[in-house]
Amino acid sequence: TPEAAPAAPTPSAKPGTPVKAPIVGTFYAASSPDAAAFVKVGDRVEVGQVMCIIEAMKLMNEIESEVAGTVREILVKNAEPVEYGQTLFIVE
Repeated sequence: TPEAAPAAPTPSAKPGTPVKAPIVGTFYAASSPDAAAFVKVGDRVEVGQVMCIIEAMKLMNEIESEVAGTVREILVKNAEPVEYGQTLFIVE
């Protein structure tokens, strides 16, 4: 049915490169509650640039971009739990 396609997109349907969580933990978009987000939609990122922090067992792990491009989508909200392999960002 026509409704099924938008309701259940496949990962390959999204253009761009996914940036995935390398660990299980809590996603943080900024280094502190008062700080600006590391990246926002439309920002240009370079290889090695910090995109977010994932807290795992009280350790803050900086997650760096493995690709250069423009942030097209941020798929998680600040302070949300994330799973290993979950897509966090789409970079084109």
